[in-house]
Amino acid sequence: MAAKSDYYDILGVSKSATAEEIKKAYRKQALEWHPDRHPQEKEAAEKRFKEINEAYQVLSDPQKRGAYDQFGHDAFSRGAAAGGFRGQEAGQWGPFTYTYSGGGQNPFGGFDFGDPFDIFEQFFGGGARQQRVPRYSLSIDFMEAVKGTEKTVDINGRRRTIKIPAGVEEGSRINFRDFILSINVKPHEVFERDGADIYVKFEIPFSLATLGGNVKIPTIDGEIAVKIRSGTQSGTLLRLKGQGTPYLRGRGRGDEYVRINVAVPTRLSRDQKKLIEEMKSEGL
Repeated sequence: MAAKSDYYDILGVSKSATAEEIKKAYRKQALEWHPDRHPQEKEAAEKRFKEINEAYQVLSDPQKRGAYDQFGHDAFSRGAAAGGFRGQEAGQWGPFTYTYSGGGQNPFGGFDFGDPFDIFEQFFGGGARQQRVPRYSLSIDFMEAVKGTEKTVDINGRRRTIKIPAGVEEGSRINFRDFILSINVKPHEVFERDGADIYVKFEIPFSLATLGGNVKIPTIDGEIAVKIRSGTQSGTLLRLKGQGTPYLRGRGRGDEYVRINVAVPTRLSRDQKKLIEEMKSEGL
């Protein structure tokens, strides 16, 4: 039997990762490897999806994570008595106290990892997995997900018009009366998204970064005027409050974050070079 992959490697986090980092890594990996997104390699995607959910169940639980850090996968093998479990006093292991019998037996032996789809849907607010309800997936454009849209689709043998609420994101589940719809969102050439927040990379000329001034920055509602302060450095992050996507559950909107990139000129005239030389001589 092939050795199981390390849970930290599966999620792409370090062994010192915080609970929030583990949660964020699970979110990214689960969305990427959900079988609905890999119809041509569904079997491989389902295997990977199961591994991701298994890793998250262990690493998101402090007790299970502690057991895994000390004993690895043996901590969850049925009837295992690996490593430090031998010779321990019944009911006591490391900093934790358990109620179990069979001196040296693994308190997590035979741990049931459950249905990975249940975990996914509970994590993304979809509730418990519904059995015997047909599942469909629908791809929509980035702006359709942000603004909401209506789509006419063939479901259960008949043509239906369904409403997609504003603020849905990749992996969102919409429960209708007789089916569940999974949303896949196409990427945008300008905007990136994390939850209700929008991220934009925006380039400004060296002169504007130095002297300051006004620019028009794209948002999902069109361009807005933003003031650039003099001396702005490349990599500066600007927050545009309330310019993100609508919250799918609740009122209000997220924010837009603008990453400023200062363009350094590659060709200068003789006079421009002279000015730069003068700035250099003055330590600027």
